[in-house]
Amino acid sequence: MAAVTVVLADDHPIWRDGVRADLGPEFRVVAEAGSADEAVAAIRSHRPDLVVCDLSMPGGGGIKVARTCGTETRIVMLTVSEAERDLLDAVAAGAIGYLVKSTPGPELRSALLRAAAGEPVFSSTLAALLLGEFRRLSKASGSQPLSPREREVLQLVARGHSYRSIGERLFIAEKTVENHVRNILAKLHLSRRHELVRYALEHGIE
Repeated sequence: MAAVTVVLADDHPIWRDGVRADLGPEFRVVAEAGSADEAVAAIRSHRPDLVVCDLSMPGGGGIKVARTCGTETRIVMLTVSEAERDLLDAVAAGAIGYLVKSTPGPELRSALLRAAAGEPVFSSTLAALLLGEFRRLSKASGSQPLSPREREVLQLVARGHSYRSIGERLFIAEKTVENHVRNILAKLHLSRRHELVRYALEHGIE
């Protein structure tokens, strides 16, 4: 399997060195950037499979990168911030994932591989924030209640399981898991690709 191509964006070179070392042979860093504008230029030039981006950088930070390139590639924020507003802003801007910098190397690699495959990834420590936002959105939008099966799917995604793993645990096809996610999005009145991530706002459900 070809290595996942990555653009690393962080304004601290030493931190980029550490992340690059943690990624291992399953990833290939094709460019690095120290600002939002440099990151956007690198993405446009290299068309990576994945962007690992700090939230706080000169020139608009990760939010600008996600807004500008969120429909072109998969963007995961890797940040020290666990603030609810930062998390929700990143998701709204187009990020497919939000991980804290304290994430252990093996967990980071696993999460980034899933993100590169199109699955949303979030640090488990943020589950309470995600659940709170889901409840708020449901009340505000008058969404239809989720079925017991949809809630099961959300619980498992919140715990970091892949679509395949969820299917095996629930004895349903991987495609059925995808269909459940699609139905959840419909109930939340979400449609654009980057908004797929917002279903992670329901994770940690009970």
